[in-house]
Amino acid sequence: MSDDGDGVAAVASFLQASAAWRADRRLRLHSTRANGQPAFICHLDGAVAQPAGLIVLTLTSDRLHGITRFLDNRLLRHFE
Repeated sequence: MSDDGDGVAAVASFLQASAAWRADRRLRLHSTRANGQPAFICHLDGAVAQPAGLIVLTLTSDRLHGITRFLDNRLLRHFE
């Protein structure tokens, strides 16, 4: 990501695309760590919370270098 604002646009685009499938359901994020990086366990609100994958942030120094979304809910058992 560059320093000229492209990074902000890339993150916004990722979050919009990542959230579009959930319609009006609220996504709850629970902080954790994955391979030493900050991460978030995702659940969709409802009568029973539904697992919705894992988001891992990749940091380089004090900057966000990447965002990876894992949709395989079987991974969540390693974090809960």
